[in-house]
Amino acid sequence: MIKSDEYAYNSSVKEGERPPNFNFFDTQGNKHELDDIVGKKNIVIYFYPKDFTPGCTVEAEEFTKNYLKFKENDIEVIGISPDSEESHLRFREKMSIPYMLSSDQNNSISKRYGTYGLKKFMGKEYYGVNRSTFLLDRTGKIVKIYNKVKPEGHSKEILEYFTEKDKNKSI
Repeated sequence: MIKSDEYAYNSSVKEGERPPNFNFFDTQGNKHELDDIVGKKNIVIYFYPKDFTPGCTVEAEEFTKNYLKFKENDIEVIGISPDSEESHLRFREKMSIPYMLSSDQNNSISKRYGTYGLKKFMGKEYYGVNRSTFLLDRTGKIVKIYNKVKPEGHSKEILEYFTEKDKNKSI
């Protein structure tokens, strides 16, 4: 029997707060910390359940397709899933992913961000990563949280959010 209060699918972090730090690897295999880039550029942190699954593949394709637009707008993208670094390497190579991925095999990052929680699929309940996205601005604060993300069109939605935010700032 699963206790529904064991992990709440309710973000542990809130908009307006600084995000918890974590490690990730760039496309060359170099290790970094989120704190290395927080406050220097806008950042997209997206949590996804598993490499090579249909929804996660669509989401990765969309971020890859729009990656140059993200870079042009000084936005860094980091994907996080419970997969191993080896799986991420294969996923990155197969999908030509140009952005960074972080392995969260023990779900410690997703638990700190509140994205690990109860899921239901085909009548069964289990715990896992819920597809969520966190947007950080140049001040290092979380400015937007998307829960229960639909992969199709999500990267475009994020670009529009940041472009609109920057447009309103210059008015």
